[in-house]
Amino acid sequence: MFPHERSLVEKYKDKPFALIGVNSDESREKLKKIQQEQKLTWRSFFDGGNTSGPIATMFNVEGWPTIYLLDKDHTIRWIGHGGPDLDKVLEQLIAEAEAAPSEKQKDG
Repeated sequence: MFPHERSLVEKYKDKPFALIGVNSDESREKLKKIQQEQKLTWRSFFDGGNTSGPIATMFNVEGWPTIYLLDKDHTIRWIGHGGPDLDKVLEQLIAEAEAAPSEKQKDG
């Protein structure tokens, strides 16, 4: 997924979008090595080497990759493993976020 994730980060760099990874490699050292080798620029949290880490447990992850798309209000709107639906829903959520009034507009 790294090439696709990299393309999303580039495509949406000026949009209301953030990519956050959760990594299940067996060690923090391996995570750091992969981040350097793959040129990952987004934050990725180490989760203890498997799907029973605290983050994966909290989100009921059963396998990798599992992708969660959250909207501007931090509500989970999509869970999946990638594919065309990911990009479609992501486009929709970004459009919704951009159409929403900003805090400055609300305070008026």
